[in-house]
Amino acid sequence: MPDLVKDLAAIIAPERVLHSREDLLAFGYDGTAALHGTAVAVVMARTPEEVQAVVRYCAEHRVPLVGRGSGTGLSGGSVPVNGCVILCLTQMDRVLELDEKNLTILVECGVVTAKVAEIADAAGLLYPPDPGSMRISTIGGNVAENSGGLRGLKYGITRDYVMGMEVVLADGSLVWLGNKCVKDVAGYSMKDIFIGSEGTLGIITKVLLKLVPRPQAKKTMLATFSRMDAAADTVSAIIAAKIIPCTLEFLDRITLNCVEDYAKIGLPRDAEAILLMEADGHPAAVDDQAAQMVAIARQCGATDVQVAQNAEESTRLASARRTAFSALARVSPTTILEDATVPRSELAKMIRFVQEVGARHRLKIGTFGHMGDGNLHPTFLTDEKNLDEMARVEIAMKEIFDFAISLGGTITGEHGVGIAKKPFLPAAIGEASLGLMKKLKAALDPLGILNPGKIFD
Repeated sequence: MPDLVKDLAAIIAPERVLHSREDLLAFGYDGTAALHGTAVAVVMARTPEEVQAVVRYCAEHRVPLVGRGSGTGLSGGSVPVNGCVILCLTQMDRVLELDEKNLTILVECGVVTAKVAEIADAAGLLYPPDPGSMRISTIGGNVAENSGGLRGLKYGITRDYVMGMEVVLADGSLVWLGNKCVKDVAGYSMKDIFIGSEGTLGIITKVLLKLVPRPQAKKTMLATFSRMDAAADTVSAIIAAKIIPCTLEFLDRITLNCVEDYAKIGLPRDAEAILLMEADGHPAAVDDQAAQMVAIARQCGATDVQVAQNAEESTRLASARRTAFSALARVSPTTILEDATVPRSELAKMIRFVQEVGARHRLKIGTFGHMGDGNLHPTFLTDEKNLDEMARVEIAMKEIFDFAISLGGTITGEHGVGIAKKPFLPAAIGEASLGLMKKLKAALDPLGILNPGKIFD
């Protein structure tokens, strides 16, 4: 489509309109395995005005438009629709304001999440959301997917830290939603509509984020269990003791062995599960909570509990969880990282079901995740070129999501719906809720140009 490329080059500097075969191939994927598409062009925007101009052009010519950050998504949310224009926002990466009086930071959508965390830390503050991809994922993508992270149990997810945002709507108009006020109930909470909307309702260009005081102390512990149920019982007992750790993560046997092969941390290969526990806050409170958590773990059957004595040991123990995906991804040509969530009380049952499904369908599935909030990541170690195995993966995936829903859970806790989870959404939320979402989409994007085919058809 040479006219389209020529037109876009007239709107944006020609060198920032990519359309070679190699460039389009590189932007044909995100972090989701086995999903790809082909765009007509990739536009590297640098200002909200450029975003507006591209959106207006696409609306006028009925061209599908897919917004994209670093492409780390795990549900196909930024995989291009064939024939679309990709609007890449990674060059919109300025930090605009750090307001220490109001504990906020204003950034452009392309700022990498870890940079926000580093700037906050240097000011004695904390930006709590910490998705596994935070060193390369962007704030705009985090907001669009409503990303979670290891600290979600205590601190919440991205939605809990968005105070305002600038959005380009489907007609090219620019709106600001929210403010620095801690309290604001004037009208509908419009910003919340765009959080987790996966780029289907508008293009987020700036985000105002809430920061919190940085905890004075942190203590890290790693508990080993011979039974998964004992690890789950430990989590329940910790919460029942009115302790809310900042981190409460688990690895199953397959995952911890892959981690040990990769990182050589010294994990016990015969353990059924390991539990990473972290407390943070005032030093006295941290010491007290950590002591209680160690005692609870031992009472519930932990065979060993390691307590980090310094920051270096803390980093080493925490790396057991933070390297889980990287370790698993080395095992097979294709790694499909899934994302199901159930009530905490059902987690052990859910993990056992995943293990049974893997055995029944002759699949290797490593499971890890956020035991404190019931969010687990069954990870299929497979090969997308093996069509028979991929067919079994699809069947197993459906069984896992159906079982999660039957336990009162959901199909995604932090990865979003995108393309990968779209078939399972009606069963998860019901036809009435799905219909309401479609009405909202039709109202805000009547031409259906923004990230079409994602979340629902």
